[in-house]
Amino acid sequence: MERPDAGSCRRPFQVIQPQQRLDTLGAYPFERLKFLLTGITPPSGLPHIDAGAGEPRLPLPPFVGETLNGNLSGFSRYPTTKGADVLRHAVSDWLTQRYGLSGIDADTQVLSANGTREALFAVAHALVDPDAAEKPYVLMPNPMYQIYLGGAVLAGGIPYFMPCTEQTGFAPELASVPDEVWRRTAFIYVCSPSNPTGWIAEDAWYRDLFALADRFDFNIVSDECYSEIYMHQPPTGLLQVAEHLGRKGFSRCLVMNSLSKRSALPGMRSGFIAGDAALIARFAKLRTYTGPATPIPLQHVAAAAWSDEAHVQRHLDVYRQSLSAFFEAYEDGEPPAGSFFVWLPVADGEAFAKAAYAQQAITVLPGAYLSADDVQGSNPGKGFIRAALVDGPEKAAELARRIKQVRI
Repeated sequence: MERPDAGSCRRPFQVIQPQQRLDTLGAYPFERLKFLLTGITPPSGLPHIDAGAGEPRLPLPPFVGETLNGNLSGFSRYPTTKGADVLRHAVSDWLTQRYGLSGIDADTQVLSANGTREALFAVAHALVDPDAAEKPYVLMPNPMYQIYLGGAVLAGGIPYFMPCTEQTGFAPELASVPDEVWRRTAFIYVCSPSNPTGWIAEDAWYRDLFALADRFDFNIVSDECYSEIYMHQPPTGLLQVAEHLGRKGFSRCLVMNSLSKRSALPGMRSGFIAGDAALIARFAKLRTYTGPATPIPLQHVAAAAWSDEAHVQRHLDVYRQSLSAFFEAYEDGEPPAGSFFVWLPVADGEAFAKAAYAQQAITVLPGAYLSADDVQGSNPGKGFIRAALVDGPEKAAELARRIKQVRI
């Protein structure tokens, strides 16, 4: 069996010809993980715990079936790319209430998305000019959700990686980016709460970013998929800070969120894009050509999900209990500020993942698979693993106990 290309991006920071762009990307993390574990037989006496993928495994919210059944006739009609009025208004209402906004226009500042994976990838094609005299940079945290890298490279941008390490508190250091890079930046991907580190951006960090965006004329794309999973205070959002700064119309801002984590509905593939009306219009035009449109019945379910907070609170309680249970059993470290991932330091992520599967029948993801090599060949995720706490507190505690027993 041929080993998948291990590089997240084999030639970072270089100008890539269009016909070569796809070839520069390595295999997707879960394809690499599958290959890594090929041929390893886990202990037969231990039930498998899959903490590799961030796929919530919680009970279906009670309104899903009823809402879907009541709108089945919508499958006989083409959905609009923009999204149904009922969904966009539900999203607008949720954003207004969640972040204390004075309002956001459902008609001009909100789009439906087929989950944020699609939107986070496609937005690069709306914001990057691959024919610019100087190839534009797309900034992103490192480690990262790998869709950022794929979107940037395939849109013709040059990825610029911002190391997020223990030394920085896992924050992307804005001050470390040279002015020459900022000057050529098309946009920056922000992820708060962070996948995989759990870092949450503070207001001051956003204010510094806005100052740079205005000075150097670039846009901000904020991935807020884990906004409703946190240990203490609800995380601040990009639009919230923008309004507090008096940025009328959320200039330079695009925010993306989905029901995959918040409502434990990853299979529905439903999310939204919101923010600057001019950027929304440009993105909407692109998406009319690429064709993504969530089926009408699922948009009605999504509208119901954004309008209900009871199920979100139940999920949050489970995630908090799971994080607390894990670290109580692990007896080291503390829960991340946000998300349901634990980002654990180990000697070598790949070696640990193999040993964990072989010795304890647990699947975890090597941190290097969520990171990219910088120009010096350093990968900030190499000495980490990511484990997803998606099966409740008892499994989280059991996972911690087994991780402690792994030897490499």
